[in-house]
Amino acid sequence: MKTSAAWRWDETVAINRDFGDRAVVAAYDERHRKFRDIDGENAAILARLELKPGEVAADFGCGTGAFARAAARRCGTVYAIDLSAAMLDYVGWKAQEEGLANLVCRPGGFLTYAHEGPPFDVLHTSLALHHLPDFWKQQALERLAGMLKPGGRLHLMDVVFQAENREANIDAWIAAMAATGGAEVADSIRAHVAKEYSTFTWILEGLLARAGFRIDRAEHSGGVLAHYYGTKA
Repeated sequence: MKTSAAWRWDETVAINRDFGDRAVVAAYDERHRKFRDIDGENAAILARLELKPGEVAADFGCGTGAFARAAARRCGTVYAIDLSAAMLDYVGWKAQEEGLANLVCRPGGFLTYAHEGPPFDVLHTSLALHHLPDFWKQQALERLAGMLKPGGRLHLMDVVFQAENREANIDAWIAAMAATGGAEVADSIRAHVAKEYSTFTWILEGLLARAGFRIDRAEHSGGVLAHYYGTKA
């Protein structure tokens, strides 16, 4: 799908420009591991996706590459895709350290990445789609569907609000993050709710369906987080 450059959303506004080098990215990764079992989360996701040897996978908005590196131990090729050059540098360095020659780093975002190679068997994205308003989420999901094989699998994890009790759910989420991650993490959650583009479950589920995905499984946590496992029709 081609979009006129005259009115395309500028994806680069989502880049956190504080990530200047590997040490800063490594510190960010370590900070998040203090209140999240990232390796356990990725193992559970990979088990649900049933990633097979020889398959081609992609991680959009790969960040520090924890999922991409875990996936590379199970399949043929993994594309780690991100807008941040600092993140991709870190992912490539970690992949080399870990002997993961089948992990390929590529710059780009949901709206700009142009895939050259075989279509993907599996697409994963975590805590990245919320950087786009809903109009552009639809554009992004349609582009992702276009990169997947028929019958290909999608996992999408993000902040997605359930309409019921939303204010109480958000307050409880912030309090939980303050208890486990400290004031800095709680402040980042407040900023997310105030300034990012996280949407409601019923909206995102409609966008997925219109992009050509069948939702096979939806997991919700606290009315604020969601995992969607889907298949390209």
